[in-house]
Order: sequence, then structure tokens, then C-alpha cells
Amino acid sequence: MGAGNDFGSWLQRQLRLTRVSEADLAERLDLTRAEVSAWVNGRAVPHDEIKRTIAEVLGVDLSAVYEHSSDVAVTPPLTWHHRPAHTDGGREYGNAAAFAFDADLAVLAREATQNSLDEQTDRHRPVRVRYTLHEITGEQLHVFLGALRWHELGKHYDAAASAEQKVSRSLRAALDDLQETGSLLLLRIDDYNAAGLTGPEYSDGRFAAVVRRQLDSHKQAGGRAGGSYGIGKATLWANSRFGLVLMNSTLSKPHEGRTRGRVIGRLDLPWREVDGDAFAGPAWFGEPDSDPEHEGVSRSWWADEETLRRLHLERVADEPGTSFLIVGAHDASGDAESLRDMHEKLVGSLAKDFWAAMIGGERAGPLLDAHVTTLRNGQTVIPEERVDPHTRHPALSRALRSYLDGSTVAELTAAEQVAAAHVPLRVTPLKGRGRTRDKGREHLAVLLLTAADQDAEQPNRVVLMRGNRMSISEHRPRELPLGATPFQGVLLAGYATERDGEDVDLAEAFLRASEPPEHDRWDRTEELTSLYERGALSRLREFRSEIDKAVRELVGRRETTRQGGPAVLRELLKLEGAEPATLRRTQGFPSVRRVEARVLGSGAWHVHVTVRVPEAQDDWQLTPVAKFDVRSGGRPSVRWATLSATENCRVESGKLVIAPHVRSAEFTGVTDPATHPVRSGFARLVVDLVKARGGAA
Repeated sequence: MGAGNDFGSWLQRQLRLTRVSEADLAERLDLTRAEVSAWVNGRAVPHDEIKRTIAEVLGVDLSAVYEHSSDVAVTPPLTWHHRPAHTDGGREYGNAAAFAFDADLAVLAREATQNSLDEQTDRHRPVRVRYTLHEITGEQLHVFLGALRWHELGKHYDAAASAEQKVSRSLRAALDDLQETGSLLLLRIDDYNAAGLTGPEYSDGRFAAVVRRQLDSHKQAGGRAGGSYGIGKATLWANSRFGLVLMNSTLSKPHEGRTRGRVIGRLDLPWREVDGDAFAGPAWFGEPDSDPEHEGVSRSWWADEETLRRLHLERVADEPGTSFLIVGAHDASGDAESLRDMHEKLVGSLAKDFWAAMIGGERAGPLLDAHVTTLRNGQTVIPEERVDPHTRHPALSRALRSYLDGSTVAELTAAEQVAAAHVPLRVTPLKGRGRTRDKGREHLAVLLLTAADQDAEQPNRVVLMRGNRMSISEHRPRELPLGATPFQGVLLAGYATERDGEDVDLAEAFLRASEPPEHDRWDRTEELTSLYERGALSRLREFRSEIDKAVRELVGRRETTRQGGPAVLRELLKLEGAEPATLRRTQGFPSVRRVEARVLGSGAWHVHVTVRVPEAQDDWQLTPVAKFDVRSGGRPSVRWATLSATENCRVESGKLVIAPHVRSAEFTGVTDPATHPVRSGFARLVVDLVKARGGAA
């Protein structure tokens, strides 16, 4: 059957190229059309004598009929097909899906790379993605526009740019810039070890979902896909100033008996009128189809190496995957205008969103390998840069690597350690599938916590992820113990835990349903409320509360060993009793940035504490409390022998007072050895800061 299918696909392609119908071939061979149809559909294979006749009729070498290795010597003209306007008078002045996201390189990198990860073919090897910025001018620009048959688009661009809509004004500016500068920026996104644009030209499949349809996700990742809305691909066109993207795909499954060099282009323009004919919007660049049902429609073709070179669509390996070429790439956010700025933004965005997918260990290998390079007329401007998660996010990378290597601990006792804890997520039943008062199935997500990097701009955050380990969002735990050393955390849920089981499948589907098109949070969505029983949103709130609880437990009992002094447990308890009006006058809560401690010869503990406080309209009034963390029983309090203000504060009746608008303060304290329940060497000291009456909190 396999040989029959290969021959049938090859024969069908030859008939299309030569514009010979099945009936015409049957007549020339003196056979019935049913016999030819059986060959085309893979149900039968002709005898050797008939194969020789077929070779003569098509004008090809006999070896091509047996090996399906070459096509007839016919080169159909490549052309643009523009979709006619709707007969009911409807008009679209742009692709609405493209406005679902910002035309931002960071958004593009997130959506395109997520789609590549979702199409991974070999789960034992990472998906490789390469982002190539390429500015072309002069002869290279001339050759490229010629291969693209740019001259055929002139009237369409002029008509589309003459309207007063947003898309039209942007088009006009892009056309003017191209004319004035003689420069065009291309951005090619290549993925390898991905499925490629498989499937038929017009009916269901990956090809049609990307090239011809909107809101068709068509993900076949076994429930592991990050995307689910089918609009992320629109970012490709949104980041083209001309609404133009070319595609070259190496297929994981043959189409028409081939796998390499399936090429097509798609253009998204607003409604326009050209030479008295109205056009709906999109257009396609390819071979004109000879099939009566799709007569004149531009379909994909199998490009030769020279055509791929002229269109800047060459692929560096034969692995399956797709190359997307964005013509006239730009970053509409204004953050990146130069080539170097755009290069760095791509690297930073890939590191921010996919650092975890690039980490491998004993339990699981990396899912992604990402590179960025920048060229000008084929010459290197910025050498290829591999995105290194360990350099960009060392603490987070250390945490995940420790988990994948099975080397996490239950309690942190050294700065380089990674603590792990389970966080329960209760998955609400699907509607109609749960029992009365059934709260659903429990899934144990994994929280990883480690000391923050020295230069971390935003410590005390937990990165949330599932599935293919793309960062969904950053969660800031509430009511943290105010003495904990700054930390960074990772929350692995669903398939990101690298576990199997029904609870994992259920959690993955539940969290996926709670994500909006941007996939940047777990919250209320229409899919969540329509598919799941009442209470789904409450389960998400409870999940976040459980994350906070697990963080507090880990940092609240932490003893961190650091160079330059003994181990000290630094903990500041929750600030309670604040009035609502007081809360409105402040932003956030105080935090201890550093605690230095030593035991004096008298047996007393000497501590030097640095406190950072948010902006407030009232004095901060805090009471330092010293406690001994003994091995059993409660934590007995000890008295301060002395309590002194060091910087930006004052001590009044045992209270630390910090004036409004002061952002940091320091104080020192010495305990009274006479009140110690045990010798200092047999216990750890806990320093609590609690809100004093009348102070801001």
C-alpha cells in the first residue's frame, strides 16, 4: 500500500503540472477512468508495461515513474491570487486576529516559539529554533522582489494604502520608507524537529490551519499544546509592515509523495478595489491550481534550491519543520529600532519566556534550543547567539535543574540549595461528569524555591508554568515573612511536573482552559466557565493561596549559611490589625534586606538589621522581637539589653519608628543573656518585626 500511495501522489502531481485530467490520461492509455483513479488514490499500481506508456505520455524518464524522483519538465508560472470580495457587500479592513496581540517582537517570539514547541516530533530531542534578522539592499533587494513578483502587488498595495483606516496608514508609511531608503528588513523564523505544514491544500490539516484559516488551532500534541485559540500565528503577519509572510516547510509526513520544499506565501491586506474589481483582503503566492474546483487559486509548490535562495527561504538541515519569512519586519512598540536593539530584544524575550524549556537534567532533557543571528546583505552583523538560560536566569535555572536531577531538599540550609514542596490544586469536574458536591480531583503541583540572584531586579516571585514549560506568569506571594532572604521560585503544574497520571492530564486541561489567548495568567475565561462545574474560579484562587502558604512555610523556617558569620534565622511575621484607611495610604509592606549577627563573648546575640519600607503617609512603627528557635516546644522570647537606631530611624520605648517618605533604615540590637532559656550556641535566633500600635502597616 505504501508504494501505491507514493506512486499515486506522484502521478496526481504530474497530471496537475501538465494540466492533464484523469479522463484524458485514461483515454490516451485506452483504459477506463476508474483504473486511473485507483492509481491516483493509492488503491492500485499499474503494470510495468503501462508504466512505460505513462512515461511516454508524460515525457519523463522511465526511472521517474518507478522511483517517483522527478517531475515533468514543466514550470508553472508563480503568481498572486487575490480573494474576490464578498458578494453580500461585507468588507474587512484588516485581519482582526492580528489586533489580538501587539505588533511587538517579544510577543512574536513568544507565540511563534510556543507553536514550534507544540509541534515537536521527537520527544527525545529538543526543538531547534533560529531567528535571523536580515537587512537587504541593492542587488539583493532587487533579486528578492523579483522572485516575489512584487510588481504584481503594486496596484493592490496602492489601493489598500489609500483608505483612511489604521492598516492603510501603516501600509502607506511602509511603502514610502521602502521607496526612500531602498532597504528591507526580513525576519526568518526556522524550526527543526517540528511537524512542518503537513496535510492537504484546502481541507483539514496543519497547512490549511496556518495558511488558509483563522481560529483553527489544529494542534496534535496529545493535549500538551500551549496554544489553543488558533490566533497566535497572526503575530507573524502583524509584525510585517506589508502584511506579508512566506513559508517553506519540510514535512514530517509526505504530501503528494514529497516532504522537502513546500512553499507558499500569504498576504493580508484590507478590502480594496483595483481596476474596477473588489477584493476581500488576503492573497496567496504560488502555483495556479488546475483543479476545476479551485481553478486559478494559488497553491503551494515544491521549490528548487535556486528559488529558495532568491526568496531567502533556504533551510540549513533536512529535519522536518517550517521557515517563516516576515517581509518588512518591525517592532511597533518602539522599544527596538536598530538591528542590535531588535537582536537583543529577541534574545531577551526568548530567555524570559522559555528559559525553563531550555533546561535539561537526568529526569528530562531540554525541550528547546534557541539561536538569534543578524545579517546585512548576507554578511554577519551580530554573530549567532545561543540563548543561555543559565546566564540570563541563573537562580531559576538552578532550581529547575535541581528538580530534574532529583537533588532538591525539603528545607533550605545553604544558599545554593533548592527546596521543593507540593502544592495541591483541586481540579473542578467537567459539567455533567461530577457527582453532587464533588470538588474534583487533587493534583500536586511542585514548588521550587532557591535564593535569588544577587542582582535580581524583582525577587520574591514565583514563575508559573505547565505543559511545555513556557512561563505563563509571575506570581508574587502575599504576606511573606519579612525576614526571609530574597528568593526566586518556580511552580510546575500539569505536564511540567514530568509526571504521568490522570490527575496530571486533568490539571493540564484545566489550567489550559483558564488561559486567555495571550496565555499569560490562570483566571476566568469563557472556556473555563462553560466547560467546568461551578467553583472552577474558586479552585484557582485556592491554588494561588496554597502557593503562598507553601512559600511562607519554606522561607519561614529557613536557615541560610552565608560566608562571614554564623547561621541566623531571619523572619519577620505577618503585619496584622491594619485599618482599611491605613492600607490605602501605603503601598506594600516593609521588608528586611539584610541581617548580620554574631555571638558576643558574654553570650549575647548582636544583630544589625537593614529594613526597606514602602512609601507611606504615616510613621512606620515596628516592634523588634527576639526569640530562640529551640529544638522542641515553642519559641521563647528574650529581652533586648540594648536596642539602638543606626540610620534613618529612632527608637522610642522599645519601638522602631521610621518617618514618612523614608525608604530604608538600620538598627542594632543586643540580647540580654540572663533571659536566654539555653546557651546561644544551642539555638538559633529568630528576629520578628511586628506592627506596633498606631503605626503604618
